[in-house]
Amino acid sequence: MFSLDAASKTYGIITALHATTLAFAPGTTSVLIGPSGCGKSTLLRLLIGLIQPTSGTVRFDGQPLSAGNLTRIRHRIGYVIQEGGLFPHLTAYENAALVPRHLGWSVAQVRARIETLAEQVHLPMDRLQQYPQQLSGGQRQRVGLMRALMLDPDALLLDEPLGALDPMIRADLQAELRTLFADLQKTVVLVTHDMAEAAFFGKTIHLMRDGQVEQSGTFAALLERPATPFVTAFIQAQRRWAV
Repeated sequence: MFSLDAASKTYGIITALHATTLAFAPGTTSVLIGPSGCGKSTLLRLLIGLIQPTSGTVRFDGQPLSAGNLTRIRHRIGYVIQEGGLFPHLTAYENAALVPRHLGWSVAQVRARIETLAEQVHLPMDRLQQYPQQLSGGQRQRVGLMRALMLDPDALLLDEPLGALDPMIRADLQAELRTLFADLQKTVVLVTHDMAEAAFFGKTIHLMRDGQVEQSGTFAALLERPATPFVTAFIQAQRRWAV
């Protein structure tokens, strides 16, 4: 569904992502994990076309991203960030309805889709009449997920979606999201810094360091056959943090 062919990103003398060749299979959940500044979010932004590669090619469903097709392709990709990225001057309902209204959906179409999504993300409809600052962190994230799913996209990109949440709320949302991903059968790429969360969600985990992918594979493979000393050290550090 997504692929990078020797795609890199530099800012002046800073290399945010070295030339990377990577593919994300349709209908699977993949996780990008690594320390801060390792290139996870840069890679995710390349996938949705928020930034352009300095070299190489990024493809979605076999099509290279370009100025000519970017808007159309973005309608097939949902994007979720921390706290949902909601507009504070709009109600939760208005935030969720923003793109379909821009595309000319009828009031009835928007209402029907929002009712379906509210049920899927377990958010009471009355909460949608409130503004983001009146909602809890978990509720804001549910609204952000609804907005990302409004056009029934083929893929979902999530950048640290649960990082700012209380641990108990985070655990509940993790379980709900994994069930939702399985039910919807979409291609999911999720960024996290938490190995336990990566293991919980990811069929494939891509462990990154200094703008490069150090190792890819299942969680079991990373544990049993770490490819480099960094992979071993990262996993051990994660275990100490969890304890």
